[in-house]
Amino acid sequence: MVAVTTHSEPLSSVLETIGETPLVEVQASPLDVPVYAKLESFNPGASIKDRIGKYMIEGLLEQGEIEPGGTVIEPTAGNTGIGMAMAATQLPVEATFVVPERFSVEKQILMRSLGAEVINTPTEDGMKRAIEHARELAAEMDNAVVPQQFASPLNVAAHRETTGPEIYEALGGEVGAVVAGCGTAGTLMGITKYALDQHPDTHITAVEPEGSLLATTKGEDIEEGEYHIEGIGSHDVSTNELFEPELVEEVMQISDRTAQEELKRLAREEGQLVASSAGAASVAALDIAERIDRGEIDAPYDSVVTVFPDSSERYLSKGIYDSYEEWIAED
Repeated sequence: MVAVTTHSEPLSSVLETIGETPLVEVQASPLDVPVYAKLESFNPGASIKDRIGKYMIEGLLEQGEIEPGGTVIEPTAGNTGIGMAMAATQLPVEATFVVPERFSVEKQILMRSLGAEVINTPTEDGMKRAIEHARELAAEMDNAVVPQQFASPLNVAAHRETTGPEIYEALGGEVGAVVAGCGTAGTLMGITKYALDQHPDTHITAVEPEGSLLATTKGEDIEEGEYHIEGIGSHDVSTNELFEPELVEEVMQISDRTAQEELKRLAREEGQLVASSAGAASVAALDIAERIDRGEIDAPYDSVVTVFPDSSERYLSKGIYDSYEEWIAED
């Protein structure tokens, strides 16, 4: 079962092409419990963050948090910056982004190409410092705002009102489990809240890299460590203000090696050009499907939905398709 984006009439703006992305079966799924992935690289900025770029800036303007002609200053690993920069070309705001140095060069080039200013912070200071610096910059300017994807309810609302309904429409409402990577938690929480409104027994799984600390919110005793999966995970759960662990059955950790093996398999066997966060999500979703198939998880329907947030093309300079050792060395 596939939902296909179709636009049969001319559109006035690239922002009108955001959303209605395809939902495609992962072919490695168990026969009786299919896994479906939402292919967010079909958005015009090639990632799921296009959704919140448009939704959050429009919301901030409507709420009067920023006036026309003002500046949006956002701490971001890249894709959110691209989504917001694209939205800013069509909305009456300027855009500045604070990005930790090590994140994808391709993303930073694209943000600048869309007219945004990009300011780098040291990699070792993490996203927490990027957030602090964005707030410092906004405090020094008139008519500036930090949308703060890590804390804004608009992030969650974007997915509750668009991504979730699209999934359920494509599957006729028959969704047994939702599995999604957790970075800001906006995607996971938005889809989850819509899913639980449809059926309170929907099985919800958050996905993070090994070395990330979100699983501690579920009482897991885990060891913090370095990881190379980009766009999900957290070394400081205090920055993940949107994550509501009580809505999640489990937080599944996926190793860098396993995620990379899966993204390579998806390309080689299924023609899916996705990045490491999608590799991790696929591994977790297939595991949940197997457990439903074995009767270990009592889901309301025999189906699992996950999200492939972006394309591997954003990470080619980091050797994402090289050997595991070359990938982590390059990263």
